[in-house]
Amino acid sequence: MKTRDVRIATPFVTFVVSIVGGGVLGALTNLINGRVSPMYFQNIMHWKDVADIPRAAIAQGVFEGLICGLVLGTIFVLAVSVISKLHLRVGHSLCYLALLFGSAFLAWCLGGFLAMLLAWISPDFYRHAFIGVPEDLSSMLRYAWVGGSIWGVQFGGFALLIVWVAVFGLRWKANNSVEATAPDAVPDL
Repeated sequence: MKTRDVRIATPFVTFVVSIVGGGVLGALTNLINGRVSPMYFQNIMHWKDVADIPRAAIAQGVFEGLICGLVLGTIFVLAVSVISKLHLRVGHSLCYLALLFGSAFLAWCLGGFLAMLLAWISPDFYRHAFIGVPEDLSSMLRYAWVGGSIWGVQFGGFALLIVWVAVFGLRWKANNSVEATAPDAVPDL
């Protein structure tokens, strides 16, 4: 019967990449958001005296992305390490992490779109439900995009973490049950 190697480097590499990836995703999304609606950051972050809001938004995105990468990366690494009993290869772990980051980016897009839709359908509700919303529709939709996209990537990222860990767990279990019943898994006598 084949024995599997314990891959102690996988959790460490995955953890570092999750933190760095969170920072990169935060920088990318706030690079866009800071240009779409500087007013959002001025109102929500109270950046009245900040000269270059789009640039400051990138730094804020890096900071929040690193924190999210640290927290969600810790959960991800612990989950896949326990499920795989440290037998997971680095490449396999990073593939799931890439799927998580890619789907979190899609959640960012979806959150922004849904917030814009809400603001467009009911501008009065949107103005009263959220802080500092501008009066004109164009500015309001840009403002809604930024707020919704941030919520999308944060809440969606957490929900998608749970989904991808569950998918990983189910696939890992299925692959291991197939290996256990394969002819070469039977020990030689």
